[in-house]
Amino acid sequence: MKLNTKYFGTVDYEKEDLITFPAGLFGFEEERGFLLLPFEGSGGNMLCLQSAATPALAFVVMNPFSLTHDYEPVLQKRELRFFGAKESSELAYYVLCAVRNPVSESTVNLKCPVVVNPHTREARQIILEEGDYNMRHPLREFSSKGDEGGC
Repeated sequence: MKLNTKYFGTVDYEKEDLITFPAGLFGFEEERGFLLLPFEGSGGNMLCLQSAATPALAFVVMNPFSLTHDYEPVLQKRELRFFGAKESSELAYYVLCAVRNPVSESTVNLKCPVVVNPHTREARQIILEEGDYNMRHPLREFSSKGDEGGC
């Protein structure tokens, strides 16, 4: 199948490549199917979450563990049941990045990660109840700690 994308032009994909959001994303509840496309040169740590239904709709997401090794998302039991998982560590996590100019003003949302079951490719955006995470962590706060990363 072919998909016109916001950042990559036309890409080929298989139906199995889609990540499915049964409840959509916050503010985009109608959007259910997305592709995760890595940006070149990011080592797979910065990706595009591209809508399969709306070519102009794409989000920049990052691997939060590439920003800080202190990130420890813990899901509640009811959330783990959504995914059919026993532990939070069985799942993949991505955080939305609000890209600003200059890039040092960009922020990431560590409070509400996109959580993906890598086996079923089902995803949900979750609000973490545990941990001292905010919705707008400036990227400069991570680079000052010596970690690599950037939107």
